[in-house]
Amino acid sequence: MTEPAVTLLALPQALPPALSGGVGTNRAPASVARQIAANDDVAAIGLWLAEYHDSPHTFRSYRKEAERLLLWATQVRGKPVSSLTREDVIAYEAFLAQPPATWCDAGLARRGEHRRLFIGPLAERSRRQALGILAGLFNYLVRAGYLAGSPFVLQRRRARRGPRRTIERYLDRALWDQVLRVVDGWPQTTARERQRYERVRWILRFLYETALRAAEAAAASEGDFQPIRGRWWLHTVGKGGVEGTIPLSDGLMEDFARYRRFHGLPALPSGDGTAPAILGIAGRSSPLTPTAVYQIVKDTFRRVADELQKHDGAQAARVRRASTHWLRHTAATHQAEDGTPIHHIQQNLRHSSIGTTSIYIHAEEDARHASTTKPRIEPSVSHGDVP
Repeated sequence: MTEPAVTLLALPQALPPALSGGVGTNRAPASVARQIAANDDVAAIGLWLAEYHDSPHTFRSYRKEAERLLLWATQVRGKPVSSLTREDVIAYEAFLAQPPATWCDAGLARRGEHRRLFIGPLAERSRRQALGILAGLFNYLVRAGYLAGSPFVLQRRRARRGPRRTIERYLDRALWDQVLRVVDGWPQTTARERQRYERVRWILRFLYETALRAAEAAAASEGDFQPIRGRWWLHTVGKGGVEGTIPLSDGLMEDFARYRRFHGLPALPSGDGTAPAILGIAGRSSPLTPTAVYQIVKDTFRRVADELQKHDGAQAARVRRASTHWLRHTAATHQAEDGTPIHHIQQNLRHSSIGTTSIYIHAEEDARHASTTKPRIEPSVSHGDVP
């Protein structure tokens, strides 16, 4: 079997045997059944990263954290990743809070072997995120039979500080409607312009209505659209292999029919069809990559922002920041505002915890803010009452 090709770690030099992890002190004993063939830390981490090959942004984020830990372990602690202990993890968290200047040198390149790995100290939230990613890495290696245990499992649970976390990376309904209106005003004089318009029109509505991630949307095909008891559903497989079904509105199916007819396909998808849900610019049958879907959406938002800039700089700036994941957040937020039960939103987004879904519930906080800050009516005072 051919192992997946993964551009993993840009190390300044090959690791010597003592630091490679071949004989790490936390390696699982030979009696443990191995699920992976990798026998050194770089290869084992590479297999973990390969699990995220279809999600480019997640892949790059996870690779960055793996590189930082590997270089710190081998260069600062003088040990392989597979020998790290709980004491090392505590020391690494302190390192993230105050990395030495040599690791933050602005004169270093942004890419390549000798590059800058830090801009500066990581804030508490960024440190928690980094350690959470690495905890996932170690859990994977333990389940794979590569490591005996994870030094991250002993990490104490910190009480959340500040107000309940809510999602702010979304477009309110008025701004979302404005985005669609701007796109609908794009020129469609040439065949190429018409092709681009129809594709963008469909991608925006598809991602918004289904709350799919870019990788999930890129992987969707017409065979995933399933009519059940007279209603349409979309079957999808998301992060971690989690399967789910998403209800599809009649309006979205009409948009899909329009998109398919434009490319000369039957209006209704075939249950055994293989045509991608998102076709190439000229209707090619090969699916787009998740990166291509992401770039199409980003380019669309930049173009819309340029138009909005003429009238409202603040709205333009917000749209310019938006991405495919903003559409997922926008979908969930609008569903919550429409009164969709939270457990239904949880199923639509395929969250394992309803607590994760609750970050989209803004209505209660908005109502509390409005009732607290509404203008007070000052009681009238008659001068005759003043002593």
